[in-house]
Amino acid sequence: MSITREQIIETISGMSVLELMDLVKEIEGKFGVSAASAMPAMGFMPQQAEAQVAVEEEEEKSEYTIMLISSGDKKIQVIKEVRAVTSLALKDAKDLVDNAPSMIREGVSKQEAEEIKKKMEEAGGVVELK
Repeated sequence: MSITREQIIETISGMSVLELMDLVKEIEGKFGVSAASAMPAMGFMPQQAEAQVAVEEEEEKSEYTIMLISSGDKKIQVIKEVRAVTSLALKDAKDLVDNAPSMIREGVSKQEAEEIKKKMEEAGGVVELK
């Protein structure tokens, strides 16, 4: 005699949470699988995990690191701008630009990071915020 899916679902829907937990453990043992590791692969997430993902997406970084990726074709202007935003000596600013990619500043606010990025790009540099 064969049991249909509908019959299985009907039986499961009448079970208590404790009975379902025992059933899951039995199935995991019998087939050597884990329901927890299979859920994300199958596209299922518990509601609590979905809520956590939504919260993480809404949260915005509060501190940024500004990375100079390259000086482009206006190296002198980029060196001047690096000096302006870092207060480095000329030689140090030149070394920073010559050794790109390199960090210009870290732990800055989003607004300040975007302003610095804009100034660097206007000077000819390629900048990335992390």
